[in-house]
Amino acid sequence: MSTLRSRGPPVSKHDDTRNGVPRDQAEEAVRTLLRWAGEDPAREGLLDTPKRVANAYGEWFSGYALDPDEYLARTFEEVAGYDEMIVLRDIEFESHCEHHMAPIIGRVHVGYLPKGKVVGISKLARVVEAYSKRFQVQEKMTAQIAGCIQRALAPHGVGVVVDGAHECMTTRGVHKRGVSMITSTMLGSFREDARTRAEFLRFIEAGGGRR
Repeated sequence: MSTLRSRGPPVSKHDDTRNGVPRDQAEEAVRTLLRWAGEDPAREGLLDTPKRVANAYGEWFSGYALDPDEYLARTFEEVAGYDEMIVLRDIEFESHCEHHMAPIIGRVHVGYLPKGKVVGISKLARVVEAYSKRFQVQEKMTAQIAGCIQRALAPHGVGVVVDGAHECMTTRGVHKRGVSMITSTMLGSFREDARTRAEFLRFIEAGGGRR
């Protein structure tokens, strides 16, 4: 069984440097932002905030240390000739907009038409996790997920639909709540065959009431 590779050296909880940046510099950057916002970082309630923010960044952006392609490296061919569409819908994700560093929260729907091999469904969710735990543009993330599945499985086709709510729009700027953005990437038969594409969209719409 292969071991998941990271794109950089692993970061242990005892290592105070991540991606060449010492932890104390990261925490001082948080104190600078607090002062810029009008706060006093030395106030009792904010004393541990820089540490907490650094810990949160380690979790929110853990995707940079992961290689999504490795999640799909192990495939299965003993599927009794199954060649119909496989769909995993309502994969929840949390990401951050690279323009304002504000959260993007939503769901991803993934489908593919296998060509002789399949992959464990949890691995599809992990691919979504690896790409979403980065600073992102939703359009790019949608294409990255689809491209990863296409590279690993070489299926007849891939479809990915992402439905995300952007806090950079709801908490600042135009302040419009209840708005979500939908993006899609269709590859192979999902793009070329209207019937395949329609079947995929029917499958993911069937779960639209589950929230």
